[in-house]
Amino acid sequence: MFDNVIKFQGQMWQSIGETFVMVGVSIGAAVMLGLPLGTLLFFCRKGQLYENKYLSLLLNSFVNIVRSFPFLLLVVALIPVTRFVVGTAIGTMAATVPLSIVAIAYYSRLVEQSLLEVPKGTIEAALSMGASKLELIVKFMYVEARSGLVLGLTTSTISFISFSTVMGVVGGGGVGDFAIRYGYQRFETEVMIYAILVMIVLVQLVQFTGGTLARLLDKR
Repeated sequence: MFDNVIKFQGQMWQSIGETFVMVGVSIGAAVMLGLPLGTLLFFCRKGQLYENKYLSLLLNSFVNIVRSFPFLLLVVALIPVTRFVVGTAIGTMAATVPLSIVAIAYYSRLVEQSLLEVPKGTIEAALSMGASKLELIVKFMYVEARSGLVLGLTTSTISFISFSTVMGVVGGGGVGDFAIRYGYQRFETEVMIYAILVMIVLVQLVQFTGGTLARLLDKR
């Protein structure tokens, strides 16, 4: 029963590595660009400190369009952009481009929601103490919302793992592509089950780690 699982062990490890690359790059994009974008979304909202309805409309439109776009169609639609950014539309690095764009939009919305849970008194207290804009965000807002930000990143990471399973359409590889090519298309049920179990373990590890860290950071 496990002969085929052992036979494709090398390809499986390669697929896990490809999944780590795709998810890792998308997480990096989410933190570096999604976090500031979500912060900007929060502060541009009506009634917030730097209210700007036009910028808010523009940013919200971008986030909503990307989040509502069917992911597989988005991957295909972004092929010209992917080719411009990484020089090719095929391969693991090419797969990181659409994943990163989705990651930025997805996590920015979760960041905005986390910041909305911060009491308004925190902003007022920070400003009364003479905090600069950067200090207000980093030393007060992010500190108050840190548990929610970690949970949001955990939820996003699990979604990125799920999205990565369809990146075989652009030759991105990954565990999902392995399950289709070596399991489903070859009618090797045990190989496909093995790949599914690997994905379940990855998701559970991410959820456990993120949940534990969020609880440790929660001041309430």
